[in-house]
Amino acid sequence: MAVNVETLDKLERKITLTLPVGDIQNEVDSRLKRLARTVKMDGFRPGKVPLSVVTQRYGYSVHYEVMNDKVGQAFAQAANEANLRVAGQPRITEKEGAPEGQVAFDAVFEVYPEVKIGELEGAEIERLSADVTDEAIDKTVDILRKQRRTYQLRKQDEPAQDGDRVTVDFEGKIDGETFQGGKADDFQFTVGEGQMLKEFEDAVRGMKVGESKTFQLGFPADYHGQDVAGKTADFMVTVKKVEASHLPEVNEAFAKSLGIADATVEGLRGDIRKNLEREVKFRLMARNKQAVMDALVGKAELDLPKSIVQNEVDRMVEQARADLKQRGVKDADKAPIPAEVFLPQAERRVRLGLVVAELVRANNLQAKPEQLKAHITELAASYERPQDVERWYFGDNRRLAEVEAIVIENNVTDFVLAKAKVTDKKVSFDELMGPQGG
Repeated sequence: MAVNVETLDKLERKITLTLPVGDIQNEVDSRLKRLARTVKMDGFRPGKVPLSVVTQRYGYSVHYEVMNDKVGQAFAQAANEANLRVAGQPRITEKEGAPEGQVAFDAVFEVYPEVKIGELEGAEIERLSADVTDEAIDKTVDILRKQRRTYQLRKQDEPAQDGDRVTVDFEGKIDGETFQGGKADDFQFTVGEGQMLKEFEDAVRGMKVGESKTFQLGFPADYHGQDVAGKTADFMVTVKKVEASHLPEVNEAFAKSLGIADATVEGLRGDIRKNLEREVKFRLMARNKQAVMDALVGKAELDLPKSIVQNEVDRMVEQARADLKQRGVKDADKAPIPAEVFLPQAERRVRLGLVVAELVRANNLQAKPEQLKAHITELAASYERPQDVERWYFGDNRRLAEVEAIVIENNVTDFVLAKAKVTDKKVSFDELMGPQGG
């Protein structure tokens, strides 16, 4: 039977579904009879409840279930016959004026759009590369040394200097009032490492045990503590302890303490290089993938299904609530989160998802089993027991699906880079690994 599909908007369609009332009633009767055989009700033995009593108690809910099932089946069949790719859930409403013995419904829904991807040869993409330098390895060695440093009390008259760990009492006031987080006793920090604001470090540097000092500190306008951001406080600080730090020497004992298999300085540096190269590779892939996805979105023409965008917005709002809850925010599930804030990001995600799916379908870029295996092996390589990590991935379909999505994106990235106008650009290790680099 031909299905009449009415176009309401670019992607919105309507189908009218008609169902014989007799079919619905037969199914309702059948379900009520089945229910009567098992239902338990006060005053009756199991299986002996009269059908009229079961109908009176459960008739409405069973009728509602049957209608839902029948309408759902009819819609799925009609959409299938009309070769429609339905996006999201249909909105179904009962329709007046159905022929006798029939009940009619209007199903309004969206279909997935046609995705047109322009010539990729015209896309301009900057592809980044970076090297792991000896300087980067030196910096990592320094970080490892600092993590394992030891401290020794300085003499009473020795002033605090960069690298020393100091223990202080402090109290800050704004307009004569103490503020939250502005007072602490026995507070420890290392001078010269940026743990405290510059004015605080400058005040403590050069002080000796037992000394006190007052100074002014101006909080930056973008300071994380909103109550004090942009304000100036009067601080008093007293130094109680000054400890000089001692960094371990870089030798075989140091390499051994880090659990390096080849416990030599060369072995340590080689191990660091291998780990940094793996991290650089993943970061470059992420940056270059982002450049490809931006180019793809720019080359694609498509209408967005509102229902799919709304689903994505809802998902992002839920994620925001979950994040608030995790951070210990009270009544996070009731917190007012304006959904429209997420709309641009949701639209971009949906657009990108549809474009990538079309490119994958048209060019057979699905993830192959050997690609999944290779990617998981690489992810697991940085762990102590790689085989356990591999089993962890392969033991859960959801985790496997996440890896599959990454591999598909990598396939899309390689495919686009092979066609586009690519400019290669070298970036420094620090630039790649900095806050904006990942």
